[in-house]
Amino acid sequence: MLFSRAISLAAAFSLASATPAIRRYVSSTAPRKLTSPLPAADYSVPITASVPRSKAKQSLLQTLRESQATKAGSNFTTVLAGSDFDEEYLTNVKFGAQEFMLIIDTGSSDTWAPQVGYACFNLENKPVSQSQCAFGTAGFDTNASTTFRTDPGTNFNIEYADGEFLSGTVGFETVTVGNMAVANQEIGVVNKAAWDGDGFNSGLIGFASPNLTFVFNGTNPNDDDTQLPYNPFFYSAVQQGLVSHPFFSVALNRGSFAAENSSDLDPNLGFIAFGGIAPVEVTDAAVTVPIQGYNAATFTPENGTDVTYFYYAVDVERMSFTGNDLVFGTTNNIILDSGTTLDYVPTDVADAFAAAFDPPAIKDDDFGVYTVVCSATVPEFTVTIGGVSFTVDPADNLFPLGIQDDEGNDLCASGTFDGGPSTGAEGNVFILGDTFLHNVVATFNIETDEITISQRAPYTSESNNARRRAPASVRRRNV
Repeated sequence: MLFSRAISLAAAFSLASATPAIRRYVSSTAPRKLTSPLPAADYSVPITASVPRSKAKQSLLQTLRESQATKAGSNFTTVLAGSDFDEEYLTNVKFGAQEFMLIIDTGSSDTWAPQVGYACFNLENKPVSQSQCAFGTAGFDTNASTTFRTDPGTNFNIEYADGEFLSGTVGFETVTVGNMAVANQEIGVVNKAAWDGDGFNSGLIGFASPNLTFVFNGTNPNDDDTQLPYNPFFYSAVQQGLVSHPFFSVALNRGSFAAENSSDLDPNLGFIAFGGIAPVEVTDAAVTVPIQGYNAATFTPENGTDVTYFYYAVDVERMSFTGNDLVFGTTNNIILDSGTTLDYVPTDVADAFAAAFDPPAIKDDDFGVYTVVCSATVPEFTVTIGGVSFTVDPADNLFPLGIQDDEGNDLCASGTFDGGPSTGAEGNVFILGDTFLHNVVATFNIETDEITISQRAPYTSESNNARRRAPASVRRRNV
């Protein structure tokens, strides 16, 4: 992703030098196991749909890796080579009294929607019909809202490495998720967009750091040079005293394959909760660990006080699986991201895990994933964070492709993907996506910069084939 006029992540460090509007407390660098349960949430909001992940989000994470690789002098595969499989979760959000279905994103920070009458462009910056942007609604009508007010002298502007871009005005509005209404929330109102939409989402609500917000001083996006960080939605909720605790919590269910084949909406895709832990059953396996900031000098994540926060990155001490005695992955550069379907782990771990399937999963260059018959026996994958091992249900490591091999066997992809080498490529960023997040509840404390990870109790969805199907463009491909 290129922020505004081809702004790299390195430039973002300097742009983000302003002190965020909400106080940041120094967390303990030592992980600690929970001695008592986390409090119940004040608000719990169901997640009601999933759609293909936006190219914008893909490029954001890709640029993080590219920037770090450049610093480290390394080259490697981009983080989302298998991006056709990436999906994002949606929930209903109100701007004033107007309701939209927005992408829930723990890997970005802005809240935005298109404005009624927005201009749609293709990637060559030529005007096209609004249908080409494929938003889910006609957009936000600022004139019809009694609670909206503009923020003069500013603009919202993001330009992405793949050519997509969004720009527009900035304003303040009452933004409501569930029953939690945040007054005077700063939002982007997009009036010019080159966007690869899905026909369902009408924008995005971000939950990451204020340092990843992209509002700029001035009204001409071509002259942007001063970033104006602001409090994202949940930061504002905490500042306004709307929650008992400064936590938001995400529990993502593995959706029913049957439901996705019969409806665009699946009402059982989990929760996002505010003020406490999401309302799903968990076990006693839980740990609280510090969020890693990024060192501006080395562009690498680390624990400490002299860091800049962007993503929710954590230390992973060990990745392994049933029957493994040889390969144990470790990394201090892994992001918990609700917007990524697969887990992106070091190459040696991904290769060894695929080989442990029965029959083995084979890397398919056409798909960019490890493919295997869906009837395969899958070893149990484990991730150790803060001294606690979290297990991944084998169901989450069989992702139906909707195609068959030459013998008529249904083919699946492994939910664990090659994210690049862990040695000799200091800039590699790895991701624990939905494959992992289906099995835990992630609770984020934005004041102490900590994450509590809790193992979910085993659960099933309405179908034994409870996997999210691959997008149609993938299902139509032949082996």
